[in-house]
Amino acid sequence: MAATIISSPTVFPLSPFRRRSRYTERIPRISSIRCSSSPSPSMDGHLKRVVVCGGGVIGVCTAYFLAKKGAAVTLVEKASVACAASGKAGGFLALDWCDGGPLSSLARASFHLHRSLAEELNGPESYGYRPLHTLSLTITESQAQKKPSTSRNKNLPSWIDGPARDPRTIGSTETTAQVHPQLFTQTLLSKATENDGVEVVKGKVERVGVEGGRVDSVVLAGGRVINSDLVVLTLGPWSGKFEMLSSLFRVYGLKAHSIILEPKEPAAITPHALSLRYYPAQGGRPMDPEVYPRPTGEVYVCGMSSTVEVPEDPEEIVGDPESIRVLKRVARTVSSHLEEGEAAVKAEQACFLPCTDDDMPVIGEIPGVKGCYVATGHSCWGILNGPATGAAMAELVLDGKSSIVDLSRFSPARFVGLPRV
Repeated sequence: MAATIISSPTVFPLSPFRRRSRYTERIPRISSIRCSSSPSPSMDGHLKRVVVCGGGVIGVCTAYFLAKKGAAVTLVEKASVACAASGKAGGFLALDWCDGGPLSSLARASFHLHRSLAEELNGPESYGYRPLHTLSLTITESQAQKKPSTSRNKNLPSWIDGPARDPRTIGSTETTAQVHPQLFTQTLLSKATENDGVEVVKGKVERVGVEGGRVDSVVLAGGRVINSDLVVLTLGPWSGKFEMLSSLFRVYGLKAHSIILEPKEPAAITPHALSLRYYPAQGGRPMDPEVYPRPTGEVYVCGMSSTVEVPEDPEEIVGDPESIRVLKRVARTVSSHLEEGEAAVKAEQACFLPCTDDDMPVIGEIPGVKGCYVATGHSCWGILNGPATGAAMAELVLDGKSSIVDLSRFSPARFVGLPRV
């Protein structure tokens, strides 16, 4: 049955209605996390062996910081690193757009960690890290053919030459930034394997071995067993298909669509991320698409979503044709630089965002299974919150407590005793 395509203002991170905070805080540095404790040996004296299951941004960040703290880390991925949402997301970062909610401290810490990582790993060159201006605009599609180009809003960058109105700055270079999510994830893993000995294993996790209420291994499809002292499950939307997790809480996938365009004149596209309130010409509900120019010269456009079943294989995920057509129409309405003939279509794609019933990620030790942890359910904020989640998980797993962020509100224990939806 065909999926019903909907537009939801809560699906993607850009929103002009997010609250801002007036306070600042100490920026966490990589060095402070790296040196927070000495490596802890296991019961028989060897370094703690940790298996991280899942090669998306959350898993890779967790593996990166675990290895920095001296753990012997194995990362298991069934397809390829950053092959799903971590490779196909927009890569937008915001300091304070989660203020007023439970994600505030996590988002703020992670925004600052992104900046520190960019300094350490040459992020501007390695994975397209850069600060951004972010604008909110209203566009009525039916006005596209009615307004002459001379009536373009002079308060907007020149490449935004469609029927845009009500421009408003909702993010500055101090509060919003971007990365190329796939390059960010791959760069982090590359550094972790080269410098800190992280091992990458390709395989599907069948189950976690538990002996006497404590984790002791990870069993892969085909029978391979990886012995471990600790396990971290970072399975994204596939968490809902893993029995150990699905028996405790629900994670479902929200299918999000995007296109990547290559304009003929990339130098004309300034670093302004756009959050749109978009009124289609045929009427109906307004949509909330987003436009992210990248320093590579590409322009990423996203905004159509639907709740459908997550397939077993990430490689099977393809975009719905109608959603892709809508995004192309949005792009050309926003800018003549993005219309057919002026921009090539580099990618038409979709991915699944991992969502939970209470709209909060699940981060912590699994009740009843010592040494087994989970980090999932980050929805549209996975790229933003990856570094702080990984750093906090490394502390929780190896030290017993996170100092960078209080993870108690995200604990999977919050689901114990609740009826399943």
